[in-house]
Amino acid sequence: MPNAPTQNRPTRRVYDDAPDTDAAFRRIAALPKGPERSALQQEVVCAWAPMAVRLARRFRHRGESFEDLQQVAQLGLVKAVSRFDPTLGTAFPSFAIPTILGEVKRHFRDDLWIVHVPRRVQELRSRVRSAGNECASLNGHEPSVHEIAAHTGLTEAEVRLGQGALEAYTAVSMDALPGHSADSYPLTDTLGGMEPGFDRVVDREALRPLLQALPERERQILYMRFFCEMTQQRIALQLGLSQMHVSRLITRICAGLRDQVWAEAYDLRKAS
Repeated sequence: MPNAPTQNRPTRRVYDDAPDTDAAFRRIAALPKGPERSALQQEVVCAWAPMAVRLARRFRHRGESFEDLQQVAQLGLVKAVSRFDPTLGTAFPSFAIPTILGEVKRHFRDDLWIVHVPRRVQELRSRVRSAGNECASLNGHEPSVHEIAAHTGLTEAEVRLGQGALEAYTAVSMDALPGHSADSYPLTDTLGGMEPGFDRVVDREALRPLLQALPERERQILYMRFFCEMTQQRIALQLGLSQMHVSRLITRICAGLRDQVWAEAYDLRKAS
């Protein structure tokens, strides 16, 4: 039976960065662990380093510097060289390429998210992003949530969850201008400050039950002094007391309330 025409056979692409290291791998497999084996592994890593750079180039323009991508790819190459077993009959590139690509993808998945999200949400993000690009190419407009859900088989809730994760991968500088007009202002100008009234609300709620537990005369003295803004002398005249006695009463009552508040705060911290 005649051979099929050679022009119809798929040809395997040969790269210039594919050195012949079969003999080196056989020597590595025969050597025990030690300096000689480590040095030979390092030579093999250097020989295959251009392949790692080529594979890293696939992931450019994805928010990570090319220098960092090269380092991650070369780390994957080191792992591939140390784990490769030539006795299994597999060519080194067939083993190394998935190892290197897996290391780079793991880097994107685990190290580059500004806001950490669960693995399931990361997967939804990738599916929603890919489906959105495909739908936009097919339909010529930005797809709706319903269209993406129909395209992927996801629910609309899952699509929205994936879309929300699109903004969690990178962060915008607080000094960035959200627009390009003359009226644009940095995001820092939209941040609110600490509201001093919040502390006053907390203090009042902490004091409320303690004030209610005070004797009637002591509550009356505090009311006249701090709510009616009466002087100690006027309070003394109205209650038939000396101004000095009123001063001592106010000091003692306030000190007692402060000690109770601090004691309750300490108990809460200790319980937690």
